[in-house]
Amino acid sequence: MQYNHKEIEQKWRKHWEEHPVNVETEGKKPYYCLDMFPYPSGNGLHVGHWRGYVLSDVWSRYKILQNHYVLHPMGWDAFGLPAENYAIQKKVHPAIATAENVANFKRQLHDISAVYDWDKEVNTTDPEFYKWTQWIFLKMFENGLAYEKEMPINWCPSCKTGLANEEVKEGCCDRCGSTVTKKNLRQWMLKITNYAERLLNDLDGLDWPEKVKKMQADWIGKSYGAEIDFEIEGTDEKIKVFTTRPDTLYGASFMVMAPEHAKVMALTTESQKAEVEKYVFDASTKSSVDRMADKEKTGVFLGRYAINPLNGAKIPVWISDYVLSDYGTGAIMCVPAHDDRDFAFAKKFDLPIIQVISKSGEEEELTEAYTEAGVMINSGDFNGMPSEEAKKAIPEFLETQNIGKKTTNYKLRDWVFSRQRYWGEPIPVVHCDCCGIVGVKEEDLPIRLPDVESYEPTGTGESPLAAIDEWVNTTCPKCGGPAKRETNTMPQWAGSSWYFLRYPNPHNDEELISKEDMKKWLPVDMYVGGIEHAVLHLLYARFYTKFLFDIGVVDFEEPFKRLFNQGMVTKAGAKMSKSKGNVVSPDELVEKYGCDSLRMYELFIGPPELDSEWDDRGIEGVYRFLNKVWKLVDENTAVAETKDMERIRHKLIRDITVRMENFNLNTVVSGFMQYTNELLDLQKKQGGLANETLKALVILLAPFVPHISEELWAKVGGSGSVFENTWPTYDEEKMKEDEVEIVVQITGKIAARMMISPEASQEEAITKAKELIADKLAGKTVVKEIYVPGRIVNLVAK
Repeated sequence: MQYNHKEIEQKWRKHWEEHPVNVETEGKKPYYCLDMFPYPSGNGLHVGHWRGYVLSDVWSRYKILQNHYVLHPMGWDAFGLPAENYAIQKKVHPAIATAENVANFKRQLHDISAVYDWDKEVNTTDPEFYKWTQWIFLKMFENGLAYEKEMPINWCPSCKTGLANEEVKEGCCDRCGSTVTKKNLRQWMLKITNYAERLLNDLDGLDWPEKVKKMQADWIGKSYGAEIDFEIEGTDEKIKVFTTRPDTLYGASFMVMAPEHAKVMALTTESQKAEVEKYVFDASTKSSVDRMADKEKTGVFLGRYAINPLNGAKIPVWISDYVLSDYGTGAIMCVPAHDDRDFAFAKKFDLPIIQVISKSGEEEELTEAYTEAGVMINSGDFNGMPSEEAKKAIPEFLETQNIGKKTTNYKLRDWVFSRQRYWGEPIPVVHCDCCGIVGVKEEDLPIRLPDVESYEPTGTGESPLAAIDEWVNTTCPKCGGPAKRETNTMPQWAGSSWYFLRYPNPHNDEELISKEDMKKWLPVDMYVGGIEHAVLHLLYARFYTKFLFDIGVVDFEEPFKRLFNQGMVTKAGAKMSKSKGNVVSPDELVEKYGCDSLRMYELFIGPPELDSEWDDRGIEGVYRFLNKVWKLVDENTAVAETKDMERIRHKLIRDITVRMENFNLNTVVSGFMQYTNELLDLQKKQGGLANETLKALVILLAPFVPHISEELWAKVGGSGSVFENTWPTYDEEKMKEDEVEIVVQITGKIAARMMISPEASQEEAITKAKELIADKLAGKTVVKEIYVPGRIVNLVAK
């Protein structure tokens, strides 16, 4: 009988619909395996998307076979810019476009044959879901974590909305690729900075890839230093600067403020005003990424001087766009002798360069900034002190003089949480002339997104919702007077920051999650998704979880026990995208080779954590392998299990299990191929294989290729579903060979081969070797005997 993937896969899908393999029975342990839920794009799934979904499904089925009842849900991250931009492009309402895209995604996901819990499905655009997204926002507002502020934000002129820093990549919008500018707008912010220390410290206890933990640590960007007050000559003003190098204070020869610093215009002299105003405007059109790029330095002198608090020196005050207002205090002291950027700035504008740290303890001619540790020079009472000691001593001295203090700073900024768009969760507050900003009553949630005809962004800084008077005009929950609803909407990250908490009980109307379900399922045991979410979704999810822990909603502080980031599948060296014309659709491959072949090839293509290049020929090789396995079982004559079969069976189980636990799934597939060839050889030698041997192979294959495994299970005499079994175990003792073949050499040249017990001593091995080649040793004297256990005997003879 030939392997007919279409017939087999159709048969077992229908069977699983009627008889699910993932069922809760007494004694099964709960296990929560989760994919990062997708944004349902109009382009549908390609083989790159399949990789992560197959990986998580293989792991889920593996856990089912380890006696777990697995929660493996799926849902849709359907609010936000991507969905809205797609709808605008297609000239269709976002709600309609999203529903169509979700239906297409579900059809394609069905082809993967994953054990998804579709009765647990969530959709961030469902009012019954975003009711709780709004509830969380209200709780943050009540606890002072959500606040409104007018500020310069990243602005995408194409998407016509504000962007968080995390959504800007190399100066461009992460979604559409347009150059990002700056715009002053009224924004809602979340105080994620209140959690900076906990977010950083708790990384140590996570079973996450080190690369992701480092990316988050770098993004949080903790640094130690000092805040120092510089008086401005001729005024009563003081400028506070933050520096991580207080040891270099004596070398500060100028100061640079961010162009948007609140005191810039007040400090600017009349003669410099026009030049400063132009520079401030030009800087406002640039993204933070562009401003921090390694490029030629620009700046303008304000016409003022600051006073160095340690030596009284007058230093000129400049503005430059390489200083950002939201890092530190928005002003820096500049020490060109010991900072590369300051050195470049000083060289361009002919400013003094004063060396205060030297490797030798002597002043030197500097051709570049000296940034290493050394000995203090030109630093008054601190001369001769090691610079690392001065980092601690100078801030302590500043505190005694009330001109500075030791401090800790973070690069992490508060989260820009509002968007000037239609397709997002309404922010559940109103603006009242009497009461100010007031949260809506919890019993009035959800505040539903109104159905509108015009949803295109305005570009004015106002959401399209602002034009819907009947929705905007409302009453204040506090005083009952007239009020207006907030018209900005939440960003697409709002729902994805907590959705994993909703899957265990998605239809609970009374609470975000019940205590019973929380205890049973959370936190998530295994989370699978792309590393591109390291400082976006993953950081936000940790922040939300810690907040919900603080207010008693959950009893854990970290959402995901274990994280696995799968690599991308590339084609022609590039990430698959419709615009590049290198997308490989899974639909045709499933039709031609079957779901099982594509599932296995997705994991065989390379180490799952690394990017891999798609090769159309590879799936053909996997398809041939499955035909080989089919033939191995279908044409087998069952015999009693021999010691050779038993040994191979236990080695197979051991090797596959170890590789599974280490997530080396590509080598699991190569292991199947290796052992299948060994079993074919043994089948020929011994006239067949024992069903016990083949049953182990089929169970091990089941998570990877479930359809063919179910069919083969019946062929080897199995009853019910293959997934009703438990993952087989191995015995180290039964893997040992009775005898192994080793080479016998005379002075390094092969003289014979012999069979010997792998446990044989050196004396036994050499005695047997001498007896075997006695005729070849005649007339020679053995001067040295070498035995490498299980491999070789070498007799050096003269």
